[in-house]
Amino acid sequence: MTFPQNTNFLRWLIIIASFIIISLILWNTYVFFQNFKNEEHSKMQIWSSAYYEINDNSNLKDDIGGLPLEIIQSNSTTPMILTDNEGNIRNYSNISDKKAKDSLYLKKLILKFKDENNPIEVIYKNEIQSVIYYGNSPLLNKLKYYPLALLLIILLFGAVVYFFYKSSKVASQNKLWSGMAKETAHQIGTPLSSLIGWAEILKSENVNPDYIKEIEKDIERLQTITERFSKIGSMPTLEKIDIVKTTAESYDYIKSRSSKHIDFEFNAPNIAINVNLNVQIYSWTIENLVKNAIDAMKGKGKLKIEILPKDNLVHIRVSDTGKGMPKKLFYKIFETGFTTKKRGWGLGLSLAKRIIEDYHKGKIKVLSSEIDKGTTIQISLKQL
Repeated sequence: MTFPQNTNFLRWLIIIASFIIISLILWNTYVFFQNFKNEEHSKMQIWSSAYYEINDNSNLKDDIGGLPLEIIQSNSTTPMILTDNEGNIRNYSNISDKKAKDSLYLKKLILKFKDENNPIEVIYKNEIQSVIYYGNSPLLNKLKYYPLALLLIILLFGAVVYFFYKSSKVASQNKLWSGMAKETAHQIGTPLSSLIGWAEILKSENVNPDYIKEIEKDIERLQTITERFSKIGSMPTLEKIDIVKTTAESYDYIKSRSSKHIDFEFNAPNIAINVNLNVQIYSWTIENLVKNAIDAMKGKGKLKIEILPKDNLVHIRVSDTGKGMPKKLFYKIFETGFTTKKRGWGLGLSLAKRIIEDYHKGKIKVLSSEIDKGTTIQISLKQL
């Protein structure tokens, strides 16, 4: 119990530490952005003061080396628009000349700049002579979107870690699944060998042959189950098989051992339809689907199996008149461990999905279902 608790504690510690680090990075970025923004505002204040000096001292206007003029000319990054006190545009800087020819564009730009920064008024002799509207520099704009880029990178990194963790977990579950299947096959094999020996001994005794025949049927059934479990632990061999005949055999086997209150129906073409198939585990799938259908009907109702070839696929549908299910469970029922029964491991349909999709490269899904009307599950395989 110590290891899982330590693992959970470490996991939460990493999550909390990551959250704190991310928060600190975002906060420092925000502080840096505000400081940088304040510096730009200070530069624009200096720029406005230089403009005031030029207006106040006419001699500087013709002095190319004057400090105020140098300050004005030093602004090469911050976009700005200079207007008079009536709002008429007098000058602009760091804005494309081509776009600046459009007065409507400049007016929209002024509104945008007002949202980004407070305008700076140039006051000369106690009167507002000009107003400077300025926007964020390209560097400031990039810095503004840096936290979003950082969050996106963190989310992508989190997604990669999550999928890696999930795939590792699935791989571990599959390994455990395979190990349990092989071990089950091994455990069944020992008493099965003894049963075969006892059946041979009974043949030499004065025992009713019909009894021995039934015992041999059960022994054969146990051998089939053992083969199925052994194949789950490794990639099974697929052969060119008539799926109509194989499905009919599985259908007949279950029908002969099911309640007489179940009305069975089997519809299939009178021709062979060949697919790549492993008979043992495919039959296991059909049996699981039929047993689930019988359980859903509580042993009384109508069960139908249909085989429908279409284009290059063949669809096998198992329909019942049971309790049905809501649409939100259409995918969930194939998850390992999910079950609606009071007793059950929730392995039947997840096993069916593994057999059809992983081993036979087909598809299995809930085709339709209505509450208190029934469910249809469809298997789709490629024809040869």
